[in-house]
Amino acid sequence: MTIVTLCILLAAGWMTGALINLLADQLPVIRRVEAPVCGVCEKRLGWLEYIFLEQCGQCGAGRSARSHTVQWLMVIGFLAIGLTTPVRLLPVEGLIVLAFFTLVFVIDLEHRLILQPVSLAGALIGGTVGLRLHGLWDTIIGGAAGFGIMLCLYFMGEFFARAVSKRRGQPVEEVALGFGDVTLSGVLGLMLGWPGITAGLLFAILAGGLVSAFILARMWLRKQYQAFTAVPYAPFLILSAAFLLFRP
Repeated sequence: MTIVTLCILLAAGWMTGALINLLADQLPVIRRVEAPVCGVCEKRLGWLEYIFLEQCGQCGAGRSARSHTVQWLMVIGFLAIGLTTPVRLLPVEGLIVLAFFTLVFVIDLEHRLILQPVSLAGALIGGTVGLRLHGLWDTIIGGAAGFGIMLCLYFMGEFFARAVSKRRGQPVEEVALGFGDVTLSGVLGLMLGWPGITAGLLFAILAGGLVSAFILARMWLRKQYQAFTAVPYAPFLILSAAFLLFRP
């Protein structure tokens, strides 16, 4: 790899991380993208201030730990993809998929949301990647299977929540799955194809169950247990799909 290529990867990773931070800051709140502002005093920040993670010139507030983490992880991720020989994804595909996964992961972890515009962009990415990896029909079947399987689980969760609400005489505020998880599973089905999506969903369900059990056990030991404590599910779907797509 030449010095020029290395510099391009470093710059692209850093700028992509800044873009992910901007989208994660604004899309869940105002549903559009505007010039960046300070998260504390809401003073408008210059683009260079935002990109280079500088403190707010008015209130002195620093950028969040998430902002720093995302930008440095994207640099590392871009370098890792650029320096390794891809097995499944082409380098450009890998960079785009990594950016999409990171955006969905951050927004769902912070806001418990999977935004439909992000899912639509993911469907375009997933369909393009899936067609090259699996062909037309396996891509379509994978997307339909991912969407359909999670839709069934979604309806089961809704039925269970209603039954419990009726028995307790009060509504259950938290649900295991949101409809955003259903659409995300359809997107991942396009990427993983058929039958790859079945492995992706299985890994995600197992990982989600183990982490949920750990969280509930920790709450019980601290005597802070609350029934129906919800855990964001998209991160497990993302990590499972990333493992299958980026593994050697």
